[in-house]
Amino acid sequence: MKVHLLPFVAALWITATWPLSLSGAELSWWKGNLHTHTMWSDGDDYPEQIAKWYKDHGYHFLALSDHNTLQVGERWIDVMKSKGGPPALQKYLAAWGKDWVQQRDQGGRQQVRLRTLEEFRKRVEEPNRFLMIQSEEVTDRWKTAPVHMNATNLRHKITPQGGDSVFDVMQRNMNALLAQRKATEQPMFLHLNHPNFGWGVTAEELMRVKGERFFEVYNGHPSVRDLGDATHASTERMWDIINTRRLTELKLGLLYGLATDDAHNYHGMAANRSNTGRGWVMVRAAKLDAASLVLAMEKGDFYSSTGVTLKSLKQSSKEIDLTIQAAEGVQYTTQFIGTRRGYDATHKPITLANGTKLRVTHRYSAEVGQVLATVKGPRARYMLQGDEIYVRAKIVSSKPQKNGTTPNARESAWLQPVTP
Repeated sequence: MKVHLLPFVAALWITATWPLSLSGAELSWWKGNLHTHTMWSDGDDYPEQIAKWYKDHGYHFLALSDHNTLQVGERWIDVMKSKGGPPALQKYLAAWGKDWVQQRDQGGRQQVRLRTLEEFRKRVEEPNRFLMIQSEEVTDRWKTAPVHMNATNLRHKITPQGGDSVFDVMQRNMNALLAQRKATEQPMFLHLNHPNFGWGVTAEELMRVKGERFFEVYNGHPSVRDLGDATHASTERMWDIINTRRLTELKLGLLYGLATDDAHNYHGMAANRSNTGRGWVMVRAAKLDAASLVLAMEKGDFYSSTGVTLKSLKQSSKEIDLTIQAAEGVQYTTQFIGTRRGYDATHKPITLANGTKLRVTHRYSAEVGQVLATVKGPRARYMLQGDEIYVRAKIVSSKPQKNGTTPNARESAWLQPVTP
């Protein structure tokens, strides 16, 4: 099987080598979530309500990424059959009023019309304070493997492209996004969601996708298994494997790691529900508009977090220098993680007792994604020695993550990798 890449596809993924912007008085940090669901697909609340929650909780931008749909056109839902039911409607009416909430009786059934993005964004957006970004979760699969990819700032819906393998599905959907980007001249990107959901995607499959720049290293849904298990690599382990091989063998450039909510549940907070406020990105850009945010992220000028906030950050091909906005009584540990040139490149598939190879990420040596240095405290600096293939930083605090999905989750942050 061959995947044919159009010339512009190659041209776009080569931009992985763009330089990282360092600092500047004209740049600001913007907090946002790129993976969220509403009643337009399988969320249990109305889109305006969800947008209002994020705005009220200090976010600057939000992408509502419903499955295989945009919030466009006329859509009516049956209140009793909807996931939020009558309680969600009562909250919606209380917050927005009867003049805004459109209801009707259809064959004895109470229905509500879902407002479109263009309608409700006028009620929630504010310049330099809050921005809505059009998005879609392109929900595809290969056989039993789920392959979900979020399209951020797209103009038109992308129909799942299918394919002959997990890799082929990803590449075809990526090609569709890049074709739309070229045709519209609008900055947009497609990122891989929760690779361990349904054990859908392996590191070896994801690393080969041309044009892919992002994946979710953290997803706040309790069913996506970021931490892996005895047979399946964690998303962080996958990240290190992918970047090591992309930069050495495949020459495809860095893959960046996102933290997202993947929120579906907005009525009651619990570890076993996919709630808001678990994972987000902090993007450094000159303006709060979609194009500026996308371009900044493609330069790697952002970090991902579940609670840790940075006071300052400088990253270049020579150093990573960070200062944490420290909370009183909280301890912070920064690990600088990377792979050095000359690493042991052997890897082996995982097999059953009868010799059958499992479709899971291979086993790699400890020299792939090793801890190069550890620093305690709110300030950490790493000077690249030049023999690293890449270096990234991870910060873990002693403070438990608010409403975490695992018992021992601590507030953390993931910086994007740099190359010497």
